[in-house]
Amino acid sequence: MLLFANSLTVPLMLAIILAALIGMTVHEFAHNYVAHLMGDPVPEREGRLTLDPSVHIYWPGFFMFVLIGFGILGFAPIAAHRMRNPRWGYFAAVAAGPISNLIVAIMAGMIIRIVPLSFWADNLELYRAVSIFVLFNVFLFLFNLLPCFPLDGWHMTLTVLPSEQAHWWQKHAMTSQYIFLGLILLSFAASSFMLPQQFNLLGLLLGEIGGAITSMITGL
Repeated sequence: MLLFANSLTVPLMLAIILAALIGMTVHEFAHNYVAHLMGDPVPEREGRLTLDPSVHIYWPGFFMFVLIGFGILGFAPIAAHRMRNPRWGYFAAVAAGPISNLIVAIMAGMIIRIVPLSFWADNLELYRAVSIFVLFNVFLFLFNLLPCFPLDGWHMTLTVLPSEQAHWWQKHAMTSQYIFLGLILLSFAASSFMLPQQFNLLGLLLGEIGGAITSMITGL
């Protein structure tokens, strides 16, 4: 939500909330489903092989997101040691989350490409909502690839590192989390206290790359 803090309207907020609800449901389902394919029995045992949002969304974090623009939206109880191939099975299960958001963004972007421009010209609010849906799922894709604990990107990096480097990576997990929290605080400060946007490093990084990917997906 920090990416849109300067131009929030009620329809835009509703579009972002809907995108978060659908995006995170698909995200967590993808984690669980691929973990299930890789041999982890917990997702099936806990009934997480479903697209029911109530199963995947962490509601306190979701309502926190609605109120302040940031929160832990969901979680997946997957573990490497329960998989047939602990290293690459876990990598696949973790990577499935952000990749699923990119797929959702592409599917929504195809709607913009297929529907005639004349329709969008007459339905600008709907066009803006679909565009935000695409952009937000691209944002989820990029955000979760950040190599900061506890995001997916940190876990993916851990699995591909050699043992010695992986040990160092785990040892400094909290350092990466502090860096991540610092980036979040800078983004809030830039949005809430009228600081120069150069302070919003996270917004600039994800906004620039996210905007470019969104343009490629929608063709606009």
